[in-house]
Amino acid sequence: MKGLSGLLILFVFTLAGCNLEAKTLSQFFEGDFNEVNKITIVDGSTGYKKTITDIRVIEGFLAELKDIRFIPEVNQEQRDGWRYSIILFKGGEAAFHFGLTEVNDHYYYTKPDIHPIVDDFYKNLDVQEE
Repeated sequence: MKGLSGLLILFVFTLAGCNLEAKTLSQFFEGDFNEVNKITIVDGSTGYKKTITDIRVIEGFLAELKDIRFIPEVNQEQRDGWRYSIILFKGGEAAFHFGLTEVNDHYYYTKPDIHPIVDDFYKNLDVQEE
């Protein structure tokens, strides 16, 4: 039992040392979502991307994502590949970039699962792939 307690303490200190905590997308984004005037979503499996500039579509998409919780993965080892990459623009410049499982070079899982939301949005978006 003593070994298990030591292992648990080491695990807690490891997580604390990473300074990672669960956050919503709104907490990661430094700024006001109302200032986002363009979103680019890149499909990691094809390399194609779709760019959205319609403010109503942007507002609806961000409303679906803003409260999703990004919870740190225990394993923070480098990974290859990604499903979707999302870039938020303000005034023509990239303001924030994140993936479905990666934000600021750290890995997360999400609650609720962000993948089906973004996948459905991307596939049903009436915008030409580039």
